Amino acid sequence: MVAVLSLGSNLGDRHAHLRAGLEVVASQVAIVSVSPVYETAPVGGVAQPDYLNLVAIVDTDDPEVAFAAARAAEDARGRLRSTRWGPRTLDVDVIDVDGQVRDDPRLTLPHPRAHEREFVLRPWRDLDPEAVVTGRGPVWMLLARVSS
Repeated sequence: MVAVLSLGSNLGDRHAHLRAGLEVVASQVAIVSVSPVYETAPVGGVAQPDYLNLVAIVDTDDPEVAFAAARAAEDARGRLRSTRWGPRTLDVDVIDVDGQVRDDPRLTLPHPRAHEREFVLRPWRDLDPEAVVTGRGPVWMLLARVSS
C-alpha cells in the first residue's frame, strides 16, 4: 500500500526546499523511496524560473494521510497559493494512492494532470517501471507520449 507524491520547487534554494519537504513528509509517513531530481521548465504559462522535481513513494493507503503530509511540507516551506501554476518554494501533489479513484474538489485521484506531466512521469518511472496511472495507462507509455 503506497502513495506517490510529486515535489517541486522553483524559488530560493530549490534543493533545500526539496530536502526539507521530504523531512516533513517523513515526519508524517514513512518514505519508501525517492527518485533522482530533475530540472524542468514550468508549465501553465506564468513566466518563472525552472523547477527541480522529484517523486517520493510513501507507505500509506490513506489519501487523507498523504494529503496531510503534502500540505504540512508545503506549509513548512512557506508555500503561497496566490497564482495558479505560479512560482513556489515547494509544491507537493498527491499523484496516486494505491490506485484509488477519488473525485473530490480537495483531492482528486489519480492527480488529474499526472498523465500529461513529464516531471511526474519520469521520476515515477525511475522508482517503479511498472507503475500505472489508473484510468490512463502505464507510466512508461504515458511518458513516451509526453516526451516525444
